[in-house]
Amino acid sequence: MDVINVISELAKDTLNISIYEDLTTLPYFNQDLSIENTPQSVLNFRDAIAKADGVLICTPEYVFSLPGILKNAIEWTVSTTVFTDKPTALITASSSGHKAHESLILVMNTLGIKTNDEMCLLISGVKSKINSQGEVIDKALISKLENLIINFQIFL
Repeated sequence: MDVINVISELAKDTLNISIYEDLTTLPYFNQDLSIENTPQSVLNFRDAIAKADGVLICTPEYVFSLPGILKNAIEWTVSTTVFTDKPTALITASSSGHKAHESLILVMNTLGIKTNDEMCLLISGVKSKINSQGEVIDKALISKLENLIINFQIFL
């Protein structure tokens, strides 16, 4: 059940999507290292964001919040401007997801992202909308994802 792969497939003719898979290499956030002596993995992460025309964040909800690994990654960007005016789509895909989605929007807007309501999508009950083969079986969700992609492209 990978929403990012579904979006990549839907947008394959119009967007070049690179999936950042190295969040596990980021050390626990340390404010003392955020500006000076910053670990190379953090510099690489920030650089990937800076070089991207836009960012798509897709997350589940854990215990009514953002997963720690995502929150940690975001915290490493706070002392920078890598997200300032960066077109950013925000997706929360979970059983419920309301609290995490609310938190994600709040945190990312605080960082100054460029987004709108059409680029923020909460997918509640995701397991009933995408099967185990990664295929979207909910036609309304396909339409919402296509709309998100269109709006994301407008901001790029």
